[in-house]
Amino acid sequence: MSLVGTGAVAIWHDIAPEGRDDFYAWHGEEHMPERADIPGFIRGRRYVATRAGLEFFNLYETSSPEVLKGSDYLSRLNSPTPWTTATVKHFRNVARSLCRVEYTSSHGEGGLIATLRYDVPQASAVDHLTHMKNVILPSLSRQPGIAGLHLLVADVGASAIRTEEQKHRAEANRIPAWVLLVEGWGDERPFEAWSDATLSANFWSEAGATGPADIGFYRLQNVRTAVSREP
Repeated sequence: MSLVGTGAVAIWHDIAPEGRDDFYAWHGEEHMPERADIPGFIRGRRYVATRAGLEFFNLYETSSPEVLKGSDYLSRLNSPTPWTTATVKHFRNVARSLCRVEYTSSHGEGGLIATLRYDVPQASAVDHLTHMKNVILPSLSRQPGIAGLHLLVADVGASAIRTEEQKHRAEANRIPAWVLLVEGWGDERPFEAWSDATLSANFWSEAGATGPADIGFYRLQNVRTAVSREP
C-alpha cells in the first residue's frame, strides 16, 4: 500500500553472527513496539535479504518528517534500554536515513521489495525529482507485478545527528541521500529479473543520477502498526 504519512526512517544493516538470535528477539519484542509507541510513528516493517549486500532492511513510516526531528523520537534515541545497548553493538555496516516521502503510489502491499540507494548532483536535484515524479515512477507503477513505488529523499543534517543509541554501535552510519523502493507481489526470481533489467545503469544515467545505484532485494518478515491513541 502507499506509505502512510510523509516521513520515513530507512535503515539497512548486517548483524554479527553471535548477535543474530538476540537481534530477532529484541527487534520483535521490544524495538518495533517501542518505535510504534512514539507519537507520529505509524508503521514499521522489517525485511530480510533474498539478494543484497546488507542483510536487513527496516522501514518506519511517520506522519511527517518533523516527527523524526522531534523531542519524542530524540529522547528515545538518547535513552536506549539495556537490551538495546546490548543488541546494537552487533550491528554492522549500517546505512540510515531520515527521509521525506516525495512520491508514493501502490496497488496493495507487496511481500517483496527492491531498495535502491543512489545520489543526484545538487544542481540537478529539482529536475531529477520532477522527472521521477511526473514521468518515470508513474510509468513503472503500471508494470505487471509491481505493487508499489516510493521515493524518499534524506534530510542529511538530521540523519547525521549522533545519539546515545548510535554511540553503542561498532561504527558510524552511512547516509543514503536518495532511496527508491519498489514493492513486488509475485515470485522472487521474476521480480528480481525485472528489476535488474529495468533499473539498469542506463536507467539511472537517463534519470540524472550519479554513480552506481546500490540495489538490494528483500522479503517481508514483520509488520508493526501503532496502537490507536485516545484523543
